[in-house]
Amino acid sequence: MASQEVVLLDATCSMFSMRARLALAEKGIAYEKKEQNLADKGPELLQMNPIHKKVPVLVHNGKPICESLIIVQYIDEVWKDQGSPLLPSDPYDRAQARFWADFVDKKVADAASGVWTKKGEELETAKKEFIAVLKQLEEVLGEKPYFGGDNFGYVDLALIPFYSWFHAYETCGKFKTEEHCPKFIEWAKRCMQRETVAKSLADPKEVYELVLMLRKRFGLE
Repeated sequence: MASQEVVLLDATCSMFSMRARLALAEKGIAYEKKEQNLADKGPELLQMNPIHKKVPVLVHNGKPICESLIIVQYIDEVWKDQGSPLLPSDPYDRAQARFWADFVDKKVADAASGVWTKKGEELETAKKEFIAVLKQLEEVLGEKPYFGGDNFGYVDLALIPFYSWFHAYETCGKFKTEEHCPKFIEWAKRCMQRETVAKSLADPKEVYELVLMLRKRFGLE
């Protein structure tokens, strides 16, 4: 069994940090959480992630692992004998899971950020792009309870942290996701029934307060 000397350099409202917390929770790994001030990055974060200087960073036995999806894969490999596997065992299914998790990073993250950082016509465009991306994911989900099938897995873990930001997206954008993508919201609510998910995700109200602060800083309010 891997050593339990695990530290997570974290930011509570970061959906990427939520992924790391959730992966650790799914595997039942005890760890020390170190909250980082991203507006004034401390020496430990700069030392452990000198390239990107961002969270999350998993520090295992003093060695840092950066980038949230890489961290999730590392956790799944190192603690393979604990909890359920996060990635499929079949090589093709594993490749597909990695593809859609990458889609989340490249498409969902960009589309979602536009919903709370834009105004006017740009906001309307951002909302359409966001809904279009979610509709693509609904097609991938199909009639399955989770993206990997019957069991909560890698793509679900990569995507569900964004749900804690939906209150902020919808309030800033003045729309309801459920009206456009009911199947997506059903999936999200199903995920939230898992204790590991509910405990790992940030409070939507706390996220919204952060978004309001950032919007004021950016001159959007």
